[in-house]
Amino acid sequence: MWERKTALLIAFLIFASFCFVGVIYYTKERKKGLQTITLYGNVDVRQVDLGFRANGKVMAMPFEEGDYIPKGTLLSWLDAEPYADEVLEAEANSLAIRLSLQNAEEIFQRREELIGSGGVSQEDYDNARTSRDVYFEHLKAANAALGVAKTNLENTKLYAPTDGTILTRIREPGTVVLESDPVYTLSIISPVWVRAYIPEPLFGVVKLGMGADIYTDTKGGKVYKGKLGFISPVAEFTPKTVETTELRTDLVYRVRIYADNPDWGLKQGMPVTVKLYHDQSGLVNLEGHHSSPSLNDPTPAVLRQYSSPHDRSNLDHSEALQNSQNLTDRGINGSQQ
Repeated sequence: MWERKTALLIAFLIFASFCFVGVIYYTKERKKGLQTITLYGNVDVRQVDLGFRANGKVMAMPFEEGDYIPKGTLLSWLDAEPYADEVLEAEANSLAIRLSLQNAEEIFQRREELIGSGGVSQEDYDNARTSRDVYFEHLKAANAALGVAKTNLENTKLYAPTDGTILTRIREPGTVVLESDPVYTLSIISPVWVRAYIPEPLFGVVKLGMGADIYTDTKGGKVYKGKLGFISPVAEFTPKTVETTELRTDLVYRVRIYADNPDWGLKQGMPVTVKLYHDQSGLVNLEGHHSSPSLNDPTPAVLRQYSSPHDRSNLDHSEALQNSQNLTDRGINGSQQ
C-alpha cells in the first residue's frame, strides 16, 4: 500500500511539473509573436499630510523618516491637559444642570397636583412648567458641549489612516501647532502605479485592462506585473521632465499602469520601463486572453518604433516619434489628395 501511494505521488508531481513547464513555454512562445509597445515612466504613490484636528503643543514624535507604519498606529500626541480640563468643566456643568432639572421637575409635579384644587395659581403652574422645559434644553446643550470637549481631547492623538511609510517628519516635540498643521507626510503603500505618456499615433492602440510587464533599472531585477488602469482623455504637450526640447511640441496622453508590488520594490519616483503587448487580433493581457480589438490599429512600422529590449539606450525617442508623425502626415496628405 505504501509503495502504491508513493508511486501515485511521484506520478502526480511529474505531471504537475510538465504542466508548469508547458505553461511557461507557451507564455514565452506567445510573447515572441507579439509586437511590443515600450513606454518609459516613473512610479507614483499617493501621499497624505497628517495633522491634528486641535491646537496645542506637540509632546512626542516617535517615528523617523522611512519607518513603516501599520494602519491605526499612534503617530503623535499633543499636550492633553487643557482639553482634559475642558472635559471636567463640561461634566460639572452638565451635572449641575441635571440637578436643577430634577428640582424643576419636582416643583412642577407639586404644582400640577395642586392646580386642580386651586391650591396654586395658573401663573405659578405655568412658570414651573416653563422652568422645567428650559432646564431640559440647557441639559441638551450641556451634553453637546461635553461631547465636543471629549472629541477635542481625542483629537490630541494622531493615528495612521492606512499602511504607509513616513516620508517626511515635519515637526518636532515642543512645537506649538494649529489645527490641520501637518506634522508627518505619509507615503501610502497601495495602490502603486507608473505614470507614463503615449504618443498620439498610439492612442487608438492601448486599452484599459491591458496587461504590462514593468522593469526597473536594477540589473537582473524582478519583473513586476501590472495593468493599464487610466488613459487621459485630454492631450497635452510632452512634459519638460520627460523629453527633449525638440519633442515638447508633440502631443501625448498620460496613462497610468497599476502595478502589483508585493515586495515593495517599486518606490516613489523610480524610473521604470513598461512593455505592453499587441497582436493583430487585439490586445493581450499577458495571461493569454484578448481584450477588444483596436478600432484604429496603427501600421506595424509605428509599433516597431516602440519595440525594444529592456535597455533604454536601444530606443531613440526622437526617431520613433518623428517616424510616427511622418506616417500620420502622409495619411492626412493622402486623404486630402
